[in-house]
Amino acid sequence: MRSLLQWTTIIPVLAWLLFFSGLIYDSSIFQIVASILLIFSVMAAVHHSEVIAERVGEPYGTIILAISITVIEVSIIISLMMSEGQAAASLARDTVYAATMLILNGIVGLCLLIGSLKHYEQSFSKPSVTIALVSLISIVVFTLVFPTFTESVAGSYYSTPQLIFASIACLVIYGCFLFAQTSRHRQYFLTIGDDEDEEKTEPLAISNRNFFTSLLFLIICLGIVVLLAKTLSPTIERIISSYNLPETLVGVIIAAIILLPEGIAAINAARNNRLQTSINLSLGSALASIGLTIPSVAIVCVMYDFKIILGLDIKSIILLGLSVFTVMLSLSSGKTNVVYGVVLLVNLFAFIFLMIYP
Repeated sequence: MRSLLQWTTIIPVLAWLLFFSGLIYDSSIFQIVASILLIFSVMAAVHHSEVIAERVGEPYGTIILAISITVIEVSIIISLMMSEGQAAASLARDTVYAATMLILNGIVGLCLLIGSLKHYEQSFSKPSVTIALVSLISIVVFTLVFPTFTESVAGSYYSTPQLIFASIACLVIYGCFLFAQTSRHRQYFLTIGDDEDEEKTEPLAISNRNFFTSLLFLIICLGIVVLLAKTLSPTIERIISSYNLPETLVGVIIAAIILLPEGIAAINAARNNRLQTSINLSLGSALASIGLTIPSVAIVCVMYDFKIILGLDIKSIILLGLSVFTVMLSLSSGKTNVVYGVVLLVNLFAFIFLMIYP
């Protein structure tokens, strides 16, 4: 009974009650309350995902969190596309691009910076990073770069056969990555001790009741995050428009809300000197964000004959390439220092600054 009376279970229930009450549509005060409940629901999702991760062990725990975050992203994008139609043609691209930039520069940068400030230097498995980055680069090029240069359809679009091919390519690459992470090369993704041949930590003893309670409330938290984010998105759009800011900021804000659970979990892992877990979370979520979101959105587009804008402009491609290249160099040695984190965070600020002042 005590586990059901904690804030991590009470907050999402209150958020659901507020959503079904309908008050969120009539008052700006209740919209502020909903925003607060949204943030705390995200943090509750972090707690429940960490409990599940401790029970199942690594790398399965990070996979569960990464896929959970992607479910939120896909649900929000598809629901907005269904409600707004062609007006949301670029929403999937903007959200996925923003999520990728926030992960590579923001989450990875903060993990490297905070971990290095506290522990001076941290180590991780180079093969795990290589596997993740090889997969990520290919998926990024297939989904966000090629559509700008293909010739079958004018503009930054894929034709239907090209969209289907890119979706299948994403699923194949992400599926192979999961196979390597969970089976074939699982040892690369484990947090290891100083002797480099055994796991540093064993999964904690989580009872079946706590495990299934956390699993249930993780689903409850993710569900209300999706609904509140969708409900509050028109308000976010109005605020952005009132300040004459670019509409692409909506994708950044949605991506930031979506990635908040993972970001907190990854930073906490880096502070606790478990950088391998942070990298698993960050790069794994970037792969899931693109590798699962684009195929899901593609299915909706094919079924309802929507056109989806995927290709980035040249400036965005250069920023994305800079981010991927910087992450590759930062993680190439198997050890970290504070400089890598600072450079990645500067890349993030450049991304946001050039979006506001193009």
